[in-house]
Amino acid sequence: MINKLDITRNWLPRYTSMPLEKFGDWVLLTNFSNYVTTFCERFSCELYGEGRPMQAATNSDGLTIINFGMGSPNAATMMDLLTAVHPKGVLFLGKCGGLKKSTEIGHFILPIAAIRGEGTSDDYLDPMVPALPSFKLHKFVSEKLRAHGLDYRTGVIYTTNRRVWEHDDGFHERLRQMTCIGIDMETATLFIVGHKNEISRGALLLVSDVPTTPDGVKTEESDRAVTQNWVDMHLNLGIESMTDIGKTGEKIKHFQY
Repeated sequence: MINKLDITRNWLPRYTSMPLEKFGDWVLLTNFSNYVTTFCERFSCELYGEGRPMQAATNSDGLTIINFGMGSPNAATMMDLLTAVHPKGVLFLGKCGGLKKSTEIGHFILPIAAIRGEGTSDDYLDPMVPALPSFKLHKFVSEKLRAHGLDYRTGVIYTTNRRVWEHDDGFHERLRQMTCIGIDMETATLFIVGHKNEISRGALLLVSDVPTTPDGVKTEESDRAVTQNWVDMHLNLGIESMTDIGKTGEKIKHFQY
C-alpha cells in the first residue's frame, strides 16, 4: 500500500509547485503572501506556487519560506507535507491577538505553550499531550530578539478554529479564565503535528490586534498599519534566526517516545 512518505513527496510539490530538491533544511512558515514576496525581492530568488494553494521560495543560503494559508487544518497539512523533506527546524511567523493589558500591538511573543482549542490536533495526539515548541529553537530566537534590543513577551497562546468570535461575551469570559497572553488559529496545531512528525518547531508571533477591546478589533486599516510598521522586522528576525541557527546554533534533537 502507498505510505505517508509517498503521499507527501508527491503532494508538497503539487501544493507549492516547488521541486523537492529546492527545499532547504530550515523553514519559515507564514500565512501571509507578502512575507514570501518580500523574501523573494530581498534575495532575488524564484517564487513558486502562484495560483497554487501555497507559495514557496528558497534563497541561496538554503532557507525556505512557505505561505501555507490560514487556519489549523492548513497548519496540520503543512507540517505533514514537510515530512517529505524533513527539515531540521521550522519557525512560524504568525500574527496573534493580544489578550493582556501589557500586550500591545507591535509586541513580539515567543509562546512557551499553546492550548489546543482548535480540535485539529486531536487527530494526531491525545488531547492530554501539551502543545510545546522546541526549547533550543526558541532560545536561539530569543537571543536574536535581545541582540536587536527588542523586548518580547512569553506566555501561553490559545489556538482556536473559530474566526469570528469578537462579539461573543461568553467566549471572552473563557479567554479570561484561561489567562492566555494571546490567541491565534495555528500555533497549537503546528506544535502538536510537528511533535508527532518529529520536526523541531517554534513560533514568533506578532501582536496585530487587541480583540477583547472594542477599539482593538482588527480592521483592514489597522492591519495595514501593522504591516507597514512591524512586518519587515518580523520577517528579518525570522530570516536571521533560521539562517544563523544552521551555522552556529546548538543541535536540536527530537526525542522519540
